[in-house]
Amino acid sequence: MFDDIKESILNFITSRIFVLMLLFLAFFGIMISRVFYLQIIKGSDYAESFTMRIKKEVSIASTRGRIYDRNGEVLADNVLSYAVTIEDNGTYKSTREKNATLNRTILRVIDIVESHGDSVISDFGIILQNGNYVYTQEGNALLRFKADVYGYRTIDELQPEEYVATADEMMEYLCSSERYYISSDAYNESQLEQYNVPQDLTKEQMLKLVTVRYAMSGNSYKRYVATTIATDVSDETVAEILENQSGLQGVDIAQSSLRVYSDAEYFANIIGYIGKPDQEELDSLKEENENYEANDLVGKAGIEQYMETELQGTKGQRTIYVDNVGNVIEVESESQPESGNDVYLTIDKNLQMAVYDIIEQRLAGILVSKIRNIREYTATSSSSAADILIPIYDVYYALIENHIIDTGHFTADDATELERSVEERFQTQLASAKDRIMAELTSDDPTAYTDLTIDMKNYMSYIVSDILMKNDQVLMGDAVDTEDPTYIAWATDETISLKEYLEYAISMNWVDVSGLDVENSYMNSEEIYGVLMDYISTKLDSDVGFHTMLYKYVLLGDVVSGREICLLLYEQGVLEYDEETVARLRSGSYSAYDFMIDKISSLEITPAQLALEPCSAGCVIVDPNTGEVLANVSYPGYDNNRLTNTMDSAYYAQLNQDLSGPLYSRSTQERTAPGSTYKPVVAAAALGEGVTTPSEVIHATGVFTEAYGSPTCWIYNQYHGSHGNVNMVDAIRVSCNYYFYEMGFRLGGGRTTGYSSDRALAILAEYAGKFGLDHTSGMELPETDPKLSDTDGIRSSIGQGTNLFTVSQLARYAGAIANRGTVYELTLLDKLTDSEGNTIEDYSASVYNNIDISDSTWNTIQEGMHQVALNTSAFKDLDLTIAGKTGTAQQSRSHPNHALFVGYAPYEQPEIAVAIRIANGYTSANAAAMVSDIFSYYFDLTDKDELLSGTATAATSTVIND
Repeated sequence: MFDDIKESILNFITSRIFVLMLLFLAFFGIMISRVFYLQIIKGSDYAESFTMRIKKEVSIASTRGRIYDRNGEVLADNVLSYAVTIEDNGTYKSTREKNATLNRTILRVIDIVESHGDSVISDFGIILQNGNYVYTQEGNALLRFKADVYGYRTIDELQPEEYVATADEMMEYLCSSERYYISSDAYNESQLEQYNVPQDLTKEQMLKLVTVRYAMSGNSYKRYVATTIATDVSDETVAEILENQSGLQGVDIAQSSLRVYSDAEYFANIIGYIGKPDQEELDSLKEENENYEANDLVGKAGIEQYMETELQGTKGQRTIYVDNVGNVIEVESESQPESGNDVYLTIDKNLQMAVYDIIEQRLAGILVSKIRNIREYTATSSSSAADILIPIYDVYYALIENHIIDTGHFTADDATELERSVEERFQTQLASAKDRIMAELTSDDPTAYTDLTIDMKNYMSYIVSDILMKNDQVLMGDAVDTEDPTYIAWATDETISLKEYLEYAISMNWVDVSGLDVENSYMNSEEIYGVLMDYISTKLDSDVGFHTMLYKYVLLGDVVSGREICLLLYEQGVLEYDEETVARLRSGSYSAYDFMIDKISSLEITPAQLALEPCSAGCVIVDPNTGEVLANVSYPGYDNNRLTNTMDSAYYAQLNQDLSGPLYSRSTQERTAPGSTYKPVVAAAALGEGVTTPSEVIHATGVFTEAYGSPTCWIYNQYHGSHGNVNMVDAIRVSCNYYFYEMGFRLGGGRTTGYSSDRALAILAEYAGKFGLDHTSGMELPETDPKLSDTDGIRSSIGQGTNLFTVSQLARYAGAIANRGTVYELTLLDKLTDSEGNTIEDYSASVYNNIDISDSTWNTIQEGMHQVALNTSAFKDLDLTIAGKTGTAQQSRSHPNHALFVGYAPYEQPEIAVAIRIANGYTSANAAAMVSDIFSYYFDLTDKDELLSGTATAATSTVIND
């Protein structure tokens, strides 16, 4: 019976399968007949497209929302333009054929685009610098880039050899058969001919190919999705691409929306820019909206990043069918994109720009007042930071050191006669310096570091820090024992030579040459040292940083003259050519010194370009009654138009190398000691804790003997004097250090219970926290955390110790003093509207803290600050009542002091509160002068055209001791 059932089941299954097979064959026959019919009746192309009916989901980009200032002035907008795109939509017999075809097509497109003066994308993280591949980023950003290139979601997944891969090694990998088959080594002889492989490519061509191919790889999971090759192209480029489109597989012209920023350098630190997300950014965005894709343009910095999900809008979606070459044969469905929302900021555009210009004019004035026609400045034992002068030779060198003059162009095919002459002389000096270095490193009797000449000391230090410990990491920083006596003898005592240090490092296994091109992996110490010498010698020939440093001594030795530096500015187009001025320079009737002073005074050469001290400043202006930020200025700025949409990697690398630090916000990221601007906090603490009264008079002798080391007041240091009898208002007015030392001493227990520094620090921290100085300001931008002093309660009471604050944090503090106790979470956001102007949300600053101190304490602090303003010469001619506090923060005797000012106006009914810091600004009188100009502008106290003259403003001769 069981066998009968089994047989019945088997017959049933067999019959079913047979029927299904018949149905399948019938269907197949119909399809073949259909294709045959189309082939005969409609033609072969139609039949081919019928057989390759591919469904494709296409995102339609939304228009990004605009960004406005508080008055409706546009800061970030969108413009329509044409872009050249490419899709990987071909069919290939092999991977090699595919890559060869793509590479050949891309090279042809690049030629077309560049022939019309347009540029292809250049947003890859490697550039060519003096003929060498170099990364555009450093640190964690570089590791993130490497992880993206090697295909990892996180940095931790990088393999050891990938972690340390040089730019050359990464390019070799990307050009190989492992990735894009750009190198001819990826093919055999027959394949080179068979696939018409582009050969003998220059480094520049290979980099451009890699850049486009890497961009395309972002869409590798979505075939038939276009990748942009060039943006904002001319009509001529559009015409030629369309004319040759039949021979450019997958290439097309698309209309695109470009993000543009008006008056970019003024607002870049606030607005930021957009670009493609890295993997970590994409993962984070997908948590908020799963529709984000690798090819999207998203906020990368500033408000663009902070308000990304509001500005981005909603994509449209189109479902289509395409044939085997990407032609659309049917649109199944389509939904339209929705524009992003518009963001209004609290910033006043005109005020922001005015403050930026005021800073630049004042910085130029300070530089002009400090530059002298001398070769070098040498400090004496009695010199202070305020006495530092700037030799004119430092100005000449600054133009090379900060890459304003492009020494790499000296060897270009179109180099001028002067450029070639300078290069020839430089090469002679390079050979001489290299001979001296190598003779020292191979000497049987090497010279101790301390006995070397200044230039040789700098060379030896550079070899260790930049050649041996960077990039290839031949001298492994992690392996070096900084407690080792021999290391200390080299790094601290300077009593041994570099040769002795390196020989010892080899013996201790601190040196690793395995990553270098060595034939034998088993070498003794002497052989390893020989490899090290070959490595150093080779690096000295090509290392850009070493060559830049060498130019300092080329200039000091008058091998290249200051006059030639001035002429190079014209020959390289840094300055607009002026035949008369050039003739005067060449004849000698116009000295290089006078020329430089004139060009800095006219701002044709800016403080940012020179990157001498001072070259930067930060200023934040707030409405103390609302917590709204009216201006957030960081000088110098940068052109974020060149970083947005498709990043200009060469420009980004230039910004990273720029010694003036334009990417570093001087208002929200730079921290320094607050100097005497901190004294109102100490006044609040002393009065609040009852250790003094507003009327108590203290006899300030100038030397505070109760503290270790007997710290002195500035008046004692300057004049051997003292302030005598002072109360708190007096002490704030004259910035008496002795008085505030006494307050710190009393807060720590003083003569009552015995002084405790920890107790003093705890109380100071409590009151600093009341003013919001224990936390970031609340602004919607990256901000460095503040640091409250954790050492020496007495010295911390005058703003020293380890207190560190940003300008934004000091601005919030100034606002809280102005409004008598309301500490806001500062905000840059005013409102959010849809694209039609309808308000979606009104923003306002929240309250961080309300300071509960007595009216008499507020009266005392505010009156003291009012007295400061009354006694500050920068404010004497202003028809305005002001309260403020100056501050000077010492860096070292070899650098000018930082100059600070915090304050508000009008004194009786404050409208604005200001904090400003000039890094290395010499004296707080310079900061006060800047604020005086800001008040003049804001309150219409002077002719604005005269104030914003576009030329250097004469520096004040006043020195405020605080």
